Formats: sequence, C-alpha cells, structure tokens
Amino acid sequence: MSKTLNIALIQTELVWENPKQNRGNLSKKIDTLVDPVDIIVLPEMFTSGFTMNPSHVAETMQGETISWLKTLAANKQSAITGSMVIKENDHYYNRMVFVHPNGTIEHYDKRHTFTFAGEDKVYKPGTKKIIVDYNGWKICPLICYDLRFPVWARNAETYDVLIYVANWPAVRMVAWDTLLKARAIENMSYCVGVNRVGKDDNNHDYSGHSAVYDVLGNRIDNIPFDEEAIEIVSLNKEHIEHNRAKFNFLADQDQFSIK
Repeated sequence: MSKTLNIALIQTELVWENPKQNRGNLSKKIDTLVDPVDIIVLPEMFTSGFTMNPSHVAETMQGETISWLKTLAANKQSAITGSMVIKENDHYYNRMVFVHPNGTIEHYDKRHTFTFAGEDKVYKPGTKKIIVDYNGWKICPLICYDLRFPVWARNAETYDVLIYVANWPAVRMVAWDTLLKARAIENMSYCVGVNRVGKDDNNHDYSGHSAVYDVLGNRIDNIPFDEEAIEIVSLNKEHIEHNRAKFNFLADQDQFSIK
C-alpha cells in the first residue's frame, strides 16, 4: 500500500473520429512522462471526441485501442484510464476503462447519458458503479455528465479518489468548476477532473479546466486553462485520514440505496 498516489492528467485536443491519430498524439504526450506515475488519466472518448456516430469509431474490448493501452500500461508500469466507444452485445457504450500495469482491465459504463446531445439515443447507459482497488487506494471512476448527479457519486464505499473524465464544453465551465469542488467536499475525497481542449466537428469549444481538489475543496494543481497540458499531482493518504478523523462527516450521511 502506498501513502502517495501520483496522477498524470493529460489535457489535450482530440482529432474528430480518428482513433489512430489520437492514439499517436497521446503516445507522444505520454512518452514525455519521465518520472514514474501511478495513474495516467485521459479525457472522455479520447479516441474520437464526443461523437454521436458510434459506428464510425466503436471498438471491442479485444480491439486495437485496448491493446495499445495494455502496452502503454506495461511499458510505463502505470495504470491508465479514460473513456472510449465500445460495442458489446449489439449495444454501444461510453466506457471508461481502467487498465492496470499487469494488463488487468476494469471498466465503468457511463450511467447518465447526456440527453441534451442525444447520447441517450445511441449509447446504452450503465447500471453499475464500480470501485477500483489500486496500490491500496480506492478509486471511483465516473464520466462527464455523471458530475451533475451527486447521489451516484455518494461516498458509501469510503473511496479515496473520484476521477471524472470529460468533454465538457466551455459554455458550461462554471458548472464543471463548481461541481468538481462540491464533489470533493461532500464526499471527503480527492476529486480529479480531466477535460479536453480545442474545438470539435460540431463547433463546440472546450477550455480544459482540468483540476484536482483535496478533501476540503482546495485546488492543488497548476494546470493552465485553454491549452494542452500535462501535469503530475501527488495525492496523500494521510491528508484523507487526518481530515476524516477530525471531522468524520461521512459517518453522519443518510443511509439509502440506489435502484
């Protein structure tokens, strides 16, 4: 078990519906990571941008991008996570994969499909929240629109880190900034958000604002807005343990289950 968790946030532009070029661009960025990191976080739909044309880019869990991720994770001896379009049992999913260095893969299917963009019409929503156990840390992976639904992120599992990956547009950036901070405070966990930058083929602008908040809602990164950036942020288990012991807010939360 490690008392620190070093996370590399990759804030990047994405090439529209071009998995091969996106893999190439991301490989170059990841190759610049010289110091060891525990987790590399990529944006939502990192192979394609936020497309409603899943048939153009969908892969399987045995496809080229999964093989690429497994190779990267092994070479870097780091976990790597982000979401991509997966086809399975004749359904399309916005699936966040968490690839361990040993090649083990866990995944989370986006629960809240973004009806405003018609995501609910083409992608099947997930039904299961997962907690990833990694290096003695409990990690909850979620995707973009999930951020607006605090009940789904509720820390009933005493997890340590929330990770959101996103294609969150610039026009609603106030909500992104505010809700990331709120999720950290209410769940007494670190909250990591990785968003893309640039413009997609639907003419939507993305301004990044990737960020890391500690359990008290303090921002602890220095990632610039509106430009590509890579930053490594260190999370500290003692920070969680100290503040949870001092305030113990999670013990007072309401008890209920989600259907």
